[in-house]
Amino acid sequence: MDRHTRIEAEAAAFRGLINHLQQRTDVQNIDLMNQAGFCRNCLAKWYRAEAESRGVSLDYDQAREHVYGMPYADWKERYQAEATNQQKQTFESTRASHADTRAGN
Repeated sequence: MDRHTRIEAEAAAFRGLINHLQQRTDVQNIDLMNQAGFCRNCLAKWYRAEAESRGVSLDYDQAREHVYGMPYADWKERYQAEATNQQKQTFESTRASHADTRAGN
């Protein structure tokens, strides 16, 4: 596969993931973090970092709105449930395997 086609395919896969997560509002971010080590917020951070690395100014709220399909505050109010003690404990015990969302990583 040539570089251009690979980049287009990767971008389409990213859009598919974003669309899937926008449809699966029942899946909580903490569960994504606990099972996969990343969540919607991680995707927003990676998206923002990549935009910034290409000279596009994008703040975190704009990046989250792209990922969530709506302002984060709206999504949180509509779909986010309070994390259980077990979810919080799992989050802490899996912290070492969570995604690195620092810019450039």
